[in-house]
Amino acid sequence: MYPLIKRAIDILVSLLLILLFSPVILAAALAVKLSSPGPVFFVQPRGGRFGQPFMSIKFRTMRTDHVHDIHEVVPLNHANITSLGRLMRRFKIDELPQLFCILRGDMSLIGPRPTIMEQVVAYNDFQRRRLEVRPGLTGLAQVNATATMSWDERIKYDVYYVDHCGPLMDLLILAKTPVVVLLGEERFARPFEQSPYARRR
Repeated sequence: MYPLIKRAIDILVSLLLILLFSPVILAAALAVKLSSPGPVFFVQPRGGRFGQPFMSIKFRTMRTDHVHDIHEVVPLNHANITSLGRLMRRFKIDELPQLFCILRGDMSLIGPRPTIMEQVVAYNDFQRRRLEVRPGLTGLAQVNATATMSWDERIKYDVYYVDHCGPLMDLLILAKTPVVVLLGEERFARPFEQSPYARRR
């Protein structure tokens, strides 16, 4: 029953957020277009529920000559992130277009971060468990880890979420998300074994 309720909430909330943030979305699109050459959006196939690919859309934050490496970690001070892109990444503005991915059913408000298909096809059995739910705009790993934390640590948070997904868990993640965005994810990042979730497995 909860997956159906969650999908209905995703539709309603994503519509409301699109309307609420429409001035920010339009301003960000214009700023990207004027600040550096290249497309406004960065569109890339990502792994959805059960590994089905979908087209993820974000605001472009990097130089167009950046060559993507699936093993590369991209911190905020990466040389190929534009000045505007650094600001957008810091406050997650680059991810606002993913509200449309939520609306069309490829993503959820809450779930594991969608990853590129090269990673999805290389998952082992444990890692593939993160694909049992829709990927999310925010999630347990997103509010307890950073992009520079090891992939194995983030996967542990994702799989824990899959096993314990429910209304209370989602409400706690939603409540924590704006705090993490405002104060910075580094303040909240910790290895899974040092989190309270490790004692509840």
